[in-house]
Amino acid sequence: MDNVGQEKEIGKDGLKKKILKEGDGYETPINGDEVEVHYVGSLLDGTRFDSSFDRDMPFKFKLGLGHVIQGWDDGIKTMKKGEKALFTIPPALAYGESGSPPTIPPNTTLQFEIELISWTKVKDICKDGGILKKILIEGENWQTPKDPDEVLVKYEARLNDGSLVSKSEELEFTVKDGCFCPALSRAVKTMKKGEKILLIVKPQYAFGEKGRQPEGDNKCVVPPNTALQITLELVSWKTVSEVTSDNKVLKKILKEGEGYDRPNDGAVVQVKLIGKLQDGTVFVKKGSDEVPFEFKIDEEQVIDGLDRGVKTMKKGEVSVLTIHPEYAFGSTESHQESSTVPANSTVYYDVELISFEKEKDLWELTTQEKIETSGRKKEEGNTLFKKQKYERASKRYEKALSFIEYDSAFSEDEKQQAKVLKISCNLNNAACKLKLRDYKQAAKLCTKVLDADSKNVKALYRRVQAYIQLVDLDLAEMDIKKALEIDPDNRDVKLEYKLLREKMKEYNKKDAQFYGNIFAKMEHLNSASGARNPEVVPMKIDSKA
Repeated sequence: MDNVGQEKEIGKDGLKKKILKEGDGYETPINGDEVEVHYVGSLLDGTRFDSSFDRDMPFKFKLGLGHVIQGWDDGIKTMKKGEKALFTIPPALAYGESGSPPTIPPNTTLQFEIELISWTKVKDICKDGGILKKILIEGENWQTPKDPDEVLVKYEARLNDGSLVSKSEELEFTVKDGCFCPALSRAVKTMKKGEKILLIVKPQYAFGEKGRQPEGDNKCVVPPNTALQITLELVSWKTVSEVTSDNKVLKKILKEGEGYDRPNDGAVVQVKLIGKLQDGTVFVKKGSDEVPFEFKIDEEQVIDGLDRGVKTMKKGEVSVLTIHPEYAFGSTESHQESSTVPANSTVYYDVELISFEKEKDLWELTTQEKIETSGRKKEEGNTLFKKQKYERASKRYEKALSFIEYDSAFSEDEKQQAKVLKISCNLNNAACKLKLRDYKQAAKLCTKVLDADSKNVKALYRRVQAYIQLVDLDLAEMDIKKALEIDPDNRDVKLEYKLLREKMKEYNKKDAQFYGNIFAKMEHLNSASGARNPEVVPMKIDSKA
């Protein structure tokens, strides 16, 4: 209340404001908002030249768009709802040198007593004035649709003279694909469920320079470069999310699930599901009777896309999964219970997650359970490795390590068991990385093993293999010699040493050829310039190794 009666300058152009009555709250209107005010305008001598009270009607206008004098736009932006203030506005922010005859002389300072009754939020959606949004009915919650989502809307589009252009009581479309005109998809991404808005749409977001000609049952023409007014209501939408980063497994939620919990790797899930081809042919139907279909996540009991999709669901959720061939049945024909799935087919699953039981989280396990679980995950990795599923095997070994990574609470015996497991998992994971041609990571994993057990021949052997591929031949030679010192009769190490020596000879020859070419070029250049040829010392090639 201390501000009441005090005059303060706003900005640097001479606009002054004196608060006569405090407003409510903290919010003030912004450019584009439709404000409603009562006002009295006077000259400095007290002569009154205009008043909304004389018309017994508040004055409405859109703030910041130049619909009123600059002093009003600048001043009303500082007001709260219900506030009353006296503004002293210099000529440059009022009617300037020309004035507004006959009531306002040239170069006149004006005073306006203004009361801000209320305002309606108007959002400039594209930040260029092309689509202005005015909320008529507030929506629910806070979520808004995204590009992949499918929305259900009602809309009515009219020309500025009120002529009806188009109307729909029920229109469903994917946000990114849009519908009717570009403004709809842009606006709907700003809306909440149940929200109803009025859009003022400039031609570039309507039908542009070409306009729209009559088509089908719609006989209304939209002339070129014509603005539209569109009333739009967001009835509902189905969330479509990307299960995989390459967009080849998509999930459309038909019914939201309960809570926040979702299945984890190893969780046992109970579902109802129907698998369909693109033409609607059902190839599998499970769990539709009294007993739901049960499977374990991340155990390859179902196709990969279904596994990944169900893992993102909540209890009670109903969704449609769209699964591309890479995550379904691939490039081969697959005979299912009701129909054959052709090669390279995108498939669709209607899935309801009835319930699930999560695999125990790390913090729920005792120290002995952590070791047992780690051992079990390691064996699962071994099984996957034998099936040549190296990527999945690598993840199992990493999962196994996560259970025993922090062993401060372990007993001495448990620490020893954990050490053996860590060495085994890192070695096996290094073998996976070699198969996957991730040689740097393979070398790092072997180094971890050697930090714990410096005489581990397997770790030295696999690091040699990685170093050879990375062309770190000197490091490879050091490791192979150390391995032979520890185990001179190891057949695999001997064979690898033979391969290494061949590689070193091959690279020495390449080096000799490379430098030989350089010297030949230098000799040619020197001859051409008449310079005396220096004595060329041949490169020493170390053929021993």
